[in-house]
Amino acid sequence: MAVETGRLKVGAEVRGTVRHVGIYGALVDIGSGQDALLHISQLAQKDKRRFEEVAQPGSEITAFVYKRRQDGYVALTMEKPPPVPWATIRQGNAYTGQVIRVEDFGVFVDFGAERPGMVHVSEMSDNYVRTPSDVAAVGQEVRVRVLKKNGRSRQIDLTMKSAPEETAIQDDEDEGEDVPTAMAQAFQRAMRSEPTADALSNHKPNARSNHRDKQEEILARTLRGSQS
Repeated sequence: MAVETGRLKVGAEVRGTVRHVGIYGALVDIGSGQDALLHISQLAQKDKRRFEEVAQPGSEITAFVYKRRQDGYVALTMEKPPPVPWATIRQGNAYTGQVIRVEDFGVFVDFGAERPGMVHVSEMSDNYVRTPSDVAAVGQEVRVRVLKKNGRSRQIDLTMKSAPEETAIQDDEDEGEDVPTAMAQAFQRAMRSEPTADALSNHKPNARSNHRDKQEEILARTLRGSQS
């Protein structure tokens, strides 16, 4: 039965026929129109058989989607993925998990990933937390969000703080009137203070250059203020 690659989710169970076995693994026809790759490193950890014994040309196997790309590439694994596959974990994702360990610096939460995530004491509440045991205990169910994950160390940083509210950008009611920026206001003030041609003619030759220097100084101060 044909399977659309776009419908294959990471962690989905699939059945396929081994078409070719090579040094790095096997190519498996799972009905998606493009052979999936079962890498030699993706045997089940408890399976003591050699790769050639598990995947032989023509044999049918049951595997799980390990990775999937938009170009149709699918990688398989014989190890049943956890409820929350690593590839699906994204910054900002929210999960419900269980506290499995409490330390002085924070708590570890099992939310169904391949390994628990860590909530630092500073991320355990919107309010000040003196010690993690004041907020959570082993076995307690908590709601967490992903702050970041590290692919190299396979670490997941979580937070129990409230999700930041999305602030809607509201337009001014009177769209016909533009509010000048601080720098524009300073420029307008400098222009208003510029002496007339008659006034300049009654001053020394360097009066105009002195005024321009003052204007440049105003603009420079404003620019520095906008960057601080």
